[in-house]
Amino acid sequence: MLAESAETVYFLEQAVARYNVGRVAEMLGKAPKTITRWRTGKTPPPSYLAPALQKILDFGRVTPSGGDFTFIDLFAGIGGIRLGFQSHGGRCVFTSEWNTWSQKTYVENFRDAHEIVGDIVPCEAKDIPDHDVLLAGFPCQPFSIAGVSKKNALGRPHGFECTTQGTLFFDVARIIAEKRPKAFLLESNKRLVSHDKGNTFRVILHALREELGYDVHYRVIDARHFVPQHRERILIVGFREPTGFSWDALQFPESGPVLSSILHPENGSELPQPPYTHGAKATVHDKYVLTDKLWAYLQAYAEKHRAAGNGFGFGLVTPEQTARTLSARYYKDGSEILVSRGKNKNPRRLTPRECARLMGFPDDFRIPVSDTQAYRQFGDASVPSLIDGVARAMKPHVMIAISTSPRMNAHGN
Repeated sequence: MLAESAETVYFLEQAVARYNVGRVAEMLGKAPKTITRWRTGKTPPPSYLAPALQKILDFGRVTPSGGDFTFIDLFAGIGGIRLGFQSHGGRCVFTSEWNTWSQKTYVENFRDAHEIVGDIVPCEAKDIPDHDVLLAGFPCQPFSIAGVSKKNALGRPHGFECTTQGTLFFDVARIIAEKRPKAFLLESNKRLVSHDKGNTFRVILHALREELGYDVHYRVIDARHFVPQHRERILIVGFREPTGFSWDALQFPESGPVLSSILHPENGSELPQPPYTHGAKATVHDKYVLTDKLWAYLQAYAEKHRAAGNGFGFGLVTPEQTARTLSARYYKDGSEILVSRGKNKNPRRLTPRECARLMGFPDDFRIPVSDTQAYRQFGDASVPSLIDGVARAMKPHVMIAISTSPRMNAHGN
Protein backbone atom coordinates (compact mmCIF):
# COMPACT_ATOMS: atom_id res chain seq x y z
CA MET A 1 0.00 0.00 0.00
CA LEU A 2 2.82 2.39 0.84
CA ALA A 3 4.39 1.78 -2.58
CA GLU A 4 1.06 2.37 -4.31
CA SER A 5 0.55 5.59 -2.32
CA ALA A 6 4.05 6.83 -3.21
CA GLU A 7 3.40 6.09 -6.88
CA THR A 8 0.10 7.97 -6.72
CA VAL A 9 1.72 11.01 -5.12
CA TYR A 10 4.45 10.85 -7.77
CA PHE A 11 1.80 10.97 -10.53
CA LEU A 12 0.13 13.83 -8.68
CA GLU A 13 3.36 15.82 -8.55
CA GLN A 14 3.90 15.28 -12.29
CA ALA A 15 0.37 16.51 -13.04
CA VAL A 16 0.82 19.60 -10.85
CA ALA A 17 4.21 20.32 -12.46
CA ARG A 18 2.66 20.16 -15.93
CA TYR A 19 -0.45 22.21 -15.15
CA ASN A 20 -0.87 23.66 -11.63
CA VAL A 21 -2.79 22.80 -8.47
CA GLY A 22 -5.93 24.64 -9.54
CA ARG A 23 -6.06 23.03 -12.99
CA VAL A 24 -5.47 19.52 -11.61
CA ALA A 25 -8.16 20.11 -8.97
CA GLU A 26 -10.55 21.17 -11.73
CA MET A 27 -9.75 18.07 -13.80
CA LEU A 28 -10.35 15.78 -10.82
CA GLY A 29 -13.43 17.63 -9.63
CA LYS A 30 -11.84 18.40 -6.26
CA ALA A 31 -10.99 21.50 -4.25
CA PRO A 32 -7.40 22.76 -4.47
CA LYS A 33 -6.94 22.24 -0.73
CA THR A 34 -7.77 18.53 -1.20
CA ILE A 35 -4.96 18.26 -3.75
CA THR A 36 -2.62 19.93 -1.25
CA ARG A 37 -3.59 17.49 1.51
CA TRP A 38 -2.83 14.54 -0.79
CA ARG A 39 0.52 16.04 -1.80
CA THR A 40 1.63 16.74 1.79
CA GLY A 41 0.47 13.37 3.10
CA LYS A 42 -2.10 14.82 5.51
CA THR A 43 -4.77 12.73 3.77
CA PRO A 44 -4.00 9.41 2.04
CA PRO A 45 -4.87 9.52 -1.67
CA PRO A 46 -7.84 7.35 -2.72
CA SER A 47 -7.29 4.17 -4.76
CA TYR A 48 -8.91 5.63 -7.90
CA LEU A 49 -6.50 8.57 -8.03
CA ALA A 50 -3.55 6.85 -9.76
CA PRO A 51 -5.46 5.79 -12.90
CA ALA A 52 -7.24 9.16 -13.01
CA LEU A 53 -3.90 10.97 -12.88
CA GLN A 54 -2.48 8.72 -15.58
CA LYS A 55 -5.36 9.74 -17.84
CA ILE A 56 -4.61 13.40 -17.13
CA LEU A 57 -0.95 12.90 -18.00
CA ASP A 58 -1.84 10.94 -21.14
CA PHE A 59 -4.23 13.70 -22.16
CA GLY A 60 -1.32 16.12 -22.24
CA ARG A 61 0.52 13.83 -24.64
CA VAL A 62 -2.18 13.66 -27.27
CA THR A 63 -1.54 15.99 -30.20
CA PRO A 64 -4.20 18.73 -30.19
CA SER A 65 -6.56 18.78 -33.14
CA GLY A 66 -6.03 22.50 -33.71
CA GLY A 67 -2.84 24.37 -33.03
CA ASP A 68 -1.59 27.77 -34.15
CA PHE A 69 0.60 26.27 -36.88
CA THR A 70 1.58 22.85 -38.23
CA PHE A 71 5.01 21.25 -38.48
CA ILE A 72 6.73 18.06 -39.54
CA ASP A 73 9.42 16.34 -37.45
CA LEU A 74 12.24 14.82 -39.55
CA PHE A 75 15.10 12.76 -38.07
CA ALA A 76 12.95 13.14 -35.00
CA GLY A 77 14.94 11.10 -32.48
CA ILE A 78 12.88 11.11 -29.29
CA GLY A 79 11.17 14.43 -29.98
CA GLY A 80 13.45 17.08 -28.46
CA ILE A 81 12.87 19.58 -31.26
CA ARG A 82 9.17 18.76 -31.33
CA LEU A 83 8.74 19.55 -27.62
CA GLY A 84 10.07 23.07 -28.13
CA PHE A 85 7.67 23.87 -30.97
CA GLN A 86 4.70 22.04 -29.51
CA SER A 87 4.97 24.19 -26.37
CA HIS A 88 4.31 27.25 -28.58
CA GLY A 89 1.13 25.97 -30.17
CA GLY A 90 2.56 23.86 -32.97
CA ARG A 91 0.82 20.67 -34.14
CA CYS A 92 2.85 17.82 -35.58
CA VAL A 93 1.37 16.30 -38.75
CA PHE A 94 4.23 14.02 -39.86
CA THR A 95 7.13 12.23 -38.14
CA SER A 96 10.12 10.38 -39.53
CA GLU A 97 12.66 8.47 -37.42
CA TRP A 98 14.49 5.34 -38.56
CA ASN A 99 15.72 3.95 -35.20
CA THR A 100 13.16 1.52 -33.78
CA TRP A 101 14.18 2.13 -30.14
CA SER A 102 13.81 5.88 -30.58
CA GLN A 103 10.43 5.24 -32.20
CA LYS A 104 9.38 3.36 -29.07
CA THR A 105 10.26 6.29 -26.81
CA TYR A 106 8.67 8.78 -29.22
CA VAL A 107 5.37 6.88 -29.39
CA GLU A 108 5.32 6.49 -25.62
CA ASN A 109 5.49 10.26 -25.22
CA PHE A 110 3.49 11.53 -28.21
CA ARG A 111 0.13 10.02 -29.11
CA ASP A 112 -0.40 10.97 -32.74
CA ALA A 113 -3.02 10.02 -35.28
CA HIS A 114 -0.26 9.55 -37.86
CA GLU A 115 2.16 6.64 -37.96
CA ILE A 116 5.91 7.23 -37.72
CA VAL A 117 7.66 6.90 -41.08
CA GLY A 118 10.88 4.98 -40.55
CA ASP A 119 13.27 5.83 -43.36
CA ILE A 120 12.64 9.19 -45.03
CA VAL A 121 14.82 8.36 -48.07
CA PRO A 122 12.22 6.34 -50.05
CA CYS A 123 9.35 8.59 -48.94
CA GLU A 124 7.89 10.68 -51.78
CA ALA A 125 7.87 14.39 -50.87
CA LYS A 126 4.45 14.87 -52.49
CA ASP A 127 2.98 12.35 -50.03
CA ILE A 128 4.05 14.39 -46.98
CA PRO A 129 1.24 16.58 -45.56
CA ASP A 130 1.33 20.33 -46.15
CA HIS A 131 2.90 22.11 -43.19
CA ASP A 132 3.89 25.56 -42.03
CA VAL A 133 7.27 24.67 -40.46
CA LEU A 134 9.77 21.93 -41.28
CA LEU A 135 11.90 20.72 -38.35
CA ALA A 136 14.94 18.49 -38.81
CA GLY A 137 18.00 17.41 -36.88
CA PHE A 138 20.57 15.68 -39.07
CA PRO A 139 24.23 14.55 -38.93
CA CYS A 140 27.16 15.94 -40.91
CA GLN A 141 27.83 14.30 -44.27
CA PRO A 142 30.33 15.31 -46.97
CA PHE A 143 29.17 16.41 -50.39
CA SER A 144 30.91 15.75 -53.70
CA ILE A 145 32.37 19.18 -54.43
CA ALA A 146 34.46 17.67 -57.24
CA GLY A 147 31.31 16.70 -59.11
CA VAL A 148 30.03 20.27 -58.93
CA SER A 149 33.33 21.68 -60.19
CA LYS A 150 33.27 19.32 -63.17
CA LYS A 151 29.75 20.39 -64.12
CA ASN A 152 30.81 24.03 -63.86
CA ALA A 153 33.70 23.38 -66.24
CA LEU A 154 31.38 21.67 -68.74
CA GLY A 155 28.78 24.42 -68.45
CA ARG A 156 26.12 22.00 -67.28
CA PRO A 157 23.38 23.05 -64.88
CA HIS A 158 23.44 21.81 -61.34
CA GLY A 159 21.58 22.50 -58.11
CA PHE A 160 20.93 20.95 -54.72
CA GLU A 161 19.80 17.72 -56.42
CA CYS A 162 23.29 17.26 -57.83
CA THR A 163 25.33 18.62 -54.95
CA THR A 164 23.49 16.90 -52.09
CA GLN A 165 22.23 13.66 -53.68
CA GLY A 166 22.88 10.68 -51.42
CA THR A 167 23.04 12.71 -48.19
CA LEU A 168 20.40 13.17 -45.52
CA PHE A 169 20.33 16.90 -46.20
CA PHE A 170 19.16 16.09 -49.73
CA ASP A 171 15.94 14.67 -48.27
CA VAL A 172 15.39 17.87 -46.29
CA ALA A 173 16.00 19.97 -49.41
CA ARG A 174 13.71 17.97 -51.69
CA ILE A 175 10.86 18.21 -49.17
CA ILE A 176 11.36 21.97 -48.85
CA ALA A 177 11.39 22.26 -52.65
CA GLU A 178 8.14 20.29 -52.98
CA LYS A 179 6.13 21.57 -50.01
CA ARG A 180 7.52 25.14 -49.70
CA PRO A 181 6.92 25.52 -45.93
CA LYS A 182 6.77 29.04 -44.54
CA ALA A 183 9.79 28.35 -42.34
CA PHE A 184 12.23 25.69 -41.24
CA LEU A 185 14.61 24.93 -38.40
CA LEU A 186 17.59 22.65 -38.98
CA GLU A 187 19.79 21.60 -36.07
CA SER A 188 23.09 19.73 -35.99
CA ASN A 189 26.39 19.41 -34.16
CA LYS A 190 28.56 22.53 -34.36
CA ARG A 191 31.11 20.48 -36.35
CA LEU A 192 28.83 20.97 -39.36
CA VAL A 193 30.32 24.45 -39.80
CA SER A 194 33.89 23.18 -40.22
CA HIS A 195 33.08 19.73 -41.63
CA ASP A 196 35.06 18.84 -44.77
CA LYS A 197 36.99 22.14 -44.46
CA GLY A 198 33.74 24.11 -44.53
CA ASN A 199 32.54 22.64 -47.84
CA THR A 200 29.56 20.86 -46.29
CA PHE A 201 28.19 24.02 -44.70
CA ARG A 202 28.81 26.12 -47.82
CA VAL A 203 26.83 23.66 -49.95
CA ILE A 204 23.97 23.63 -47.43
CA LEU A 205 23.73 27.43 -47.30
CA HIS A 206 23.94 27.70 -51.10
CA ALA A 207 21.18 25.13 -51.52
CA LEU A 208 18.90 26.84 -49.00
CA ARG A 209 19.52 30.40 -50.18
CA GLU A 210 20.29 30.23 -53.87
CA GLU A 211 18.57 27.04 -55.02
CA LEU A 212 15.53 27.07 -52.73
CA GLY A 213 15.29 30.84 -52.25
CA TYR A 214 14.89 31.05 -48.47
CA ASP A 215 15.91 33.86 -46.14
CA VAL A 216 18.44 32.02 -43.96
CA HIS A 217 19.92 32.81 -40.53
CA TYR A 218 22.30 30.61 -38.55
CA ARG A 219 24.15 30.62 -35.26
CA VAL A 220 26.19 28.27 -33.08
CA ILE A 221 24.69 28.30 -29.59
CA ASP A 222 25.92 26.63 -26.40
CA ALA A 223 22.95 25.07 -24.60
CA ARG A 224 24.68 25.70 -21.25
CA HIS A 225 22.47 28.78 -20.94
CA PHE A 226 19.51 26.41 -20.57
CA VAL A 227 20.94 23.14 -19.17
CA PRO A 228 23.98 22.34 -16.98
CA GLN A 229 26.22 21.01 -19.77
CA HIS A 230 28.35 22.51 -22.52
CA ARG A 231 26.58 21.53 -25.74
CA GLU A 232 27.24 23.60 -28.84
CA ARG A 233 24.81 23.21 -31.73
CA ILE A 234 24.42 24.89 -35.11
CA LEU A 235 20.88 26.18 -35.63
CA ILE A 236 19.78 27.16 -39.15
CA VAL A 237 16.53 29.10 -39.44
CA GLY A 238 14.94 29.88 -42.80
CA PHE A 239 11.83 31.74 -43.98
CA ARG A 240 10.16 31.50 -47.37
CA GLU A 241 9.81 35.28 -47.45
CA PRO A 242 12.25 37.83 -45.93
CA THR A 243 11.31 38.67 -42.35
CA GLY A 244 12.57 40.73 -39.48
CA PHE A 245 13.85 37.63 -37.69
CA SER A 246 16.93 38.24 -35.56
CA TRP A 247 18.85 36.01 -33.18
CA ASP A 248 18.65 38.91 -30.75
CA ALA A 249 15.08 37.81 -30.07
CA LEU A 250 16.40 34.59 -28.54
CA GLN A 251 16.31 35.18 -24.79
CA PHE A 252 19.22 33.71 -22.82
CA PRO A 253 18.98 33.28 -19.03
CA GLU A 254 21.51 35.49 -17.23
CA SER A 255 23.29 32.45 -15.81
CA GLY A 256 22.86 28.80 -16.69
CA PRO A 257 21.93 26.10 -14.18
CA VAL A 258 24.45 23.86 -12.42
CA LEU A 259 24.48 20.09 -12.09
CA SER A 260 22.72 20.01 -8.72
CA SER A 261 19.53 21.15 -10.47
CA ILE A 262 19.23 17.82 -12.29
CA LEU A 263 20.64 15.34 -9.75
CA HIS A 264 18.54 13.09 -7.56
CA PRO A 265 18.80 14.84 -4.15
CA GLU A 266 19.00 11.53 -2.24
CA ASN A 267 17.65 13.15 0.93
CA GLY A 268 14.01 12.10 0.84
CA SER A 269 12.77 15.32 -0.76
CA GLU A 270 12.16 13.44 -4.01
CA LEU A 271 9.97 10.37 -4.29
CA PRO A 272 11.71 7.12 -5.33
CA GLN A 273 11.85 6.57 -9.08
CA PRO A 274 12.49 2.86 -9.61
CA PRO A 275 14.71 1.53 -11.12
CA TYR A 276 16.90 4.62 -10.74
CA THR A 277 16.40 5.42 -7.06
CA HIS A 278 15.02 3.48 -4.10
CA GLY A 279 14.36 3.60 -0.36
CA ALA A 280 13.01 6.28 1.93
CA LYS A 281 15.60 8.80 0.82
CA ALA A 282 15.31 7.90 -2.88
CA THR A 283 18.97 6.89 -3.01
CA VAL A 284 20.58 6.32 -6.40
CA HIS A 285 20.89 2.60 -7.12
CA ASP A 286 24.34 1.10 -6.56
CA LYS A 287 24.53 -0.11 -10.18
CA TYR A 288 25.29 3.47 -11.27
CA VAL A 289 28.36 3.66 -9.01
CA LEU A 290 31.61 2.74 -10.79
CA THR A 291 33.21 -0.52 -9.74
CA ASP A 292 36.70 -0.43 -8.22
CA LYS A 293 38.08 -2.04 -11.39
CA LEU A 294 36.52 0.48 -13.79
CA TRP A 295 37.42 3.47 -11.62
CA ALA A 296 41.03 2.29 -11.36
CA TYR A 297 41.17 1.79 -15.13
CA LEU A 298 39.83 5.27 -15.90
CA GLN A 299 42.29 6.91 -13.50
CA ALA A 300 45.22 4.99 -14.97
CA TYR A 301 44.08 5.83 -18.53
CA ALA A 302 43.83 9.53 -17.68
CA GLU A 303 47.26 9.54 -16.01
CA LYS A 304 48.84 7.84 -19.02
CA HIS A 305 47.56 10.53 -21.37
CA ARG A 306 48.43 13.31 -18.93
CA ALA A 307 52.02 12.11 -18.87
CA ALA A 308 52.06 12.14 -22.68
CA GLY A 309 50.75 15.71 -22.75
CA ASN A 310 47.31 14.76 -24.01
CA GLY A 311 43.99 16.00 -22.66
CA PHE A 312 42.13 12.71 -22.67
CA GLY A 313 40.49 11.53 -19.49
CA PHE A 314 37.31 11.29 -17.49
CA GLY A 315 35.16 14.27 -16.58
CA LEU A 316 34.64 14.35 -12.82
CA VAL A 317 32.10 16.99 -11.79
CA THR A 318 30.60 18.23 -8.55
CA PRO A 319 27.00 19.42 -8.13
CA GLU A 320 28.16 23.05 -8.34
CA GLN A 321 29.69 22.64 -11.79
CA THR A 322 28.61 22.40 -15.43
CA ALA A 323 29.13 19.06 -17.16
CA ARG A 324 30.79 18.17 -20.42
CA THR A 325 28.66 17.32 -23.45
CA LEU A 326 26.56 14.20 -23.00
CA SER A 327 27.15 11.89 -25.97
CA ALA A 328 25.57 8.72 -27.31
CA ARG A 329 28.58 6.72 -26.09
CA TYR A 330 27.76 7.49 -22.44
CA TYR A 331 26.42 3.96 -22.00
CA LYS A 332 29.96 2.53 -22.41
CA ASP A 333 31.58 3.76 -19.19
CA GLY A 334 30.02 7.14 -18.39
CA SER A 335 33.52 8.65 -18.26
CA GLU A 336 32.62 11.99 -19.85
CA ILE A 337 30.32 12.91 -16.94
CA LEU A 338 31.11 11.26 -13.60
CA VAL A 339 29.39 12.64 -10.50
CA SER A 340 31.70 13.03 -7.52
CA ARG A 341 30.44 11.32 -4.36
CA GLY A 342 33.07 12.80 -2.10
CA LYS A 343 36.53 11.80 -0.91
CA ASN A 344 37.41 8.09 -0.91
CA LYS A 345 34.21 7.18 -2.75
CA ASN A 346 33.94 5.96 -6.31
CA PRO A 347 32.03 8.39 -8.55
CA ARG A 348 28.86 7.38 -10.35
CA ARG A 349 27.23 7.72 -13.71
CA LEU A 350 24.14 9.82 -14.20
CA THR A 351 20.93 7.83 -14.18
CA PRO A 352 18.82 7.93 -17.37
CA ARG A 353 16.37 10.23 -15.57
CA GLU A 354 19.21 12.62 -14.73
CA CYS A 355 20.34 12.47 -18.37
CA ALA A 356 16.82 13.43 -19.41
CA ARG A 357 16.95 16.40 -17.04
CA LEU A 358 20.48 17.28 -18.22
CA MET A 359 19.05 17.55 -21.74
CA GLY A 360 16.11 19.67 -20.59
CA PHE A 361 13.36 17.05 -20.90
CA PRO A 362 10.50 17.35 -18.39
CA ASP A 363 10.26 14.88 -15.52
CA ASP A 364 7.07 13.38 -16.94
CA PHE A 365 8.91 12.34 -20.10
CA ARG A 366 8.67 8.56 -20.19
CA ILE A 367 11.70 6.31 -20.59
CA PRO A 368 10.39 2.92 -21.80
CA VAL A 369 13.76 1.50 -22.93
CA SER A 370 16.83 -0.02 -21.30
CA ASP A 371 19.52 2.15 -19.72
CA THR A 372 21.81 1.51 -22.71
CA GLN A 373 19.22 2.70 -25.21
CA ALA A 374 18.21 5.63 -22.98
CA TYR A 375 21.81 6.86 -22.74
CA ARG A 376 22.14 6.64 -26.54
CA GLN A 377 18.87 8.47 -27.10
CA PHE A 378 19.48 11.36 -24.72
CA GLY A 379 23.09 11.66 -25.91
CA ASP A 380 21.80 12.15 -29.47
CA ALA A 381 18.81 14.32 -28.56
CA SER A 382 18.12 18.02 -29.03
CA VAL A 383 17.70 20.26 -25.98
CA PRO A 384 13.97 21.09 -25.73
CA SER A 385 14.54 24.20 -23.59
CA LEU A 386 16.94 25.66 -26.18
CA ILE A 387 14.56 24.81 -29.03
CA ASP A 388 11.74 26.36 -27.01
CA GLY A 389 13.60 29.67 -27.11
CA VAL A 390 14.14 29.39 -30.86
CA ALA A 391 10.47 28.54 -31.42
CA ARG A 392 9.46 31.57 -29.37
CA ALA A 393 11.63 33.81 -31.55
CA MET A 394 10.38 32.25 -34.80
CA LYS A 395 6.66 32.04 -34.06
CA PRO A 396 5.69 35.72 -34.63
CA HIS A 397 7.21 35.57 -38.12
CA VAL A 398 5.54 32.25 -38.89
CA MET A 399 2.15 33.61 -37.81
CA ILE A 400 2.58 36.73 -39.95
CA ALA A 401 3.39 34.51 -42.93
CA ILE A 402 0.29 32.41 -42.26
CA SER A 403 -1.96 35.44 -42.04
CA THR A 404 -0.59 37.42 -44.99
CA SER A 405 0.26 34.90 -47.67
CA PRO A 406 -2.13 32.66 -49.61
CA ARG A 407 -1.52 28.95 -49.28
CA MET A 408 0.79 27.76 -52.04
CA ASN A 409 0.26 24.62 -53.99
CA ALA A 410 2.70 21.74 -53.88
CA HIS A 411 5.08 23.49 -56.28
CA GLY A 412 5.10 26.87 -54.54
CA ASN A 413 2.87 28.62 -57.09
